[in-house]
Amino acid sequence: MLNQKKELVSIIMPAYNCEKYIQTAIQSVINQTYLVWELIVVDDHSTDQTLAIARSIADNEPRISIIELSNNQGGALARNKGIKKAQGKYIAFLDSDDVWGKEKLQTQICFMKENNYHFTATSYSKIDEYGNSLNKIIKAKTIQDYKSLLKYCPGNSTIIYNADQLGKFYIINLKKRNDYFMWLGIIKKSKVLYGLDSNLSSHRLRQDSLSTEKSKLVKYHWYIYYRLEKLGFWYSLYLTGFWIFKTIKGKLLNG
Repeated sequence: MLNQKKELVSIIMPAYNCEKYIQTAIQSVINQTYLVWELIVVDDHSTDQTLAIARSIADNEPRISIIELSNNQGGALARNKGIKKAQGKYIAFLDSDDVWGKEKLQTQICFMKENNYHFTATSYSKIDEYGNSLNKIIKAKTIQDYKSLLKYCPGNSTIIYNADQLGKFYIINLKKRNDYFMWLGIIKKSKVLYGLDSNLSSHRLRQDSLSTEKSKLVKYHWYIYYRLEKLGFWYSLYLTGFWIFKTIKGKLLNG
C-alpha cells in the first residue's frame, strides 16, 4: 500500500460553458479518499455561469485554483495553461462534465507506486447527460505500447502520468483528439501504458459534446497519423480505416 507520505496529484480541468455539470465534476474531486491533490480549473472564457460556480466552490477549498482566460482558446490550449501551473509529481485529467469515483486517485496511485508504473489508465463507465448509467463499461487494456496505442484511445479522465519521471507534456492546438496525440507523445517516453481494469470514472455523453459524434473524429485520426506522426500514407490510411470500421461497428451494435 501507499506510504503515509502521499504525493501531490495535479488535476487539470478545462471548462467551457458547462454550468450544468461542473459542480458535480469538482465535487467528485473533493470527495476523493486520496487527499493530497490540487485541482486547476481553467475557464476558457465561458459565457454562462461556469466560472461563477467554480469560483464559489474554490472560495471554500484551498486546493482548488482557477485560471480565467480572457478569450476562448479551445480545450487544448486551456489544458496547457493548467499543465504549466501544475506542481504535482503526478498529472491527472478530468473533463468538466465527467465524474470520478471517490477511490479513483487512491486506487490508481497505489497501482502506479506498487508496480513502478509511470503512465496509466483505467476502465470507465458511460453515463447520459443527466447522469444516468448507460450500462456500458469500457475496459482498460492491460498493456499498450506505441503500436497498439495507435488503435486504442484511453478515456481522458482516466489518465495519470508521473511528471517527475517523464516530464510535462503539452497539447498542440488541435480541435479534437488533441488528448490522444498527447498520449502518443507520452508513450514514446514511457514505452508502455498500463491499464487498471477497475471502473473508477464516468464519462458523460452529451448531445452537444465534441466527442459525441465519433464519425467526425476520423479526419483528426488521419491528420495525427499522417501529418503529425508521419507514419506514411498507406499505414496512416490503414489506421484511419480501422477507426472507420470501429465507428460503423459501434453504431450497428448500438442500434
